[in-house]
Amino acid sequence: MTRHVISICGECEGAGAALAGAVGALPEGVALRLAPCMNVCSRPVTVAARAEGKAAYLFGGVGPADATALATFARLYAGAPDGMIADARPLGRLRFCLIGRIPA
Repeated sequence: MTRHVISICGECEGAGAALAGAVGALPEGVALRLAPCMNVCSRPVTVAARAEGKAAYLFGGVGPADATALATFARLYAGAPDGMIADARPLGRLRFCLIGRIPA
């Protein structure tokens, strides 16, 4: 059963699909999907993370070079009971792409 969804803007001139293809395997219970335009066109590619009862995250300016960090984020997010990631250092450059976090 999928509980966590990582959405990647699928309309960012093909870059969203390239990022999705580069991410690789995700932890059990995490689904990756291409979403319609997420309206953050000034910071392509946009990535959102959501799970019921957990904080939601929105990243912008993410590219295929961040694919490993995005997989690391998915693992940390899935393992955090409230979705709050206490130490973002393992995310490398991705942590500077954070646009916002909404607590559960």
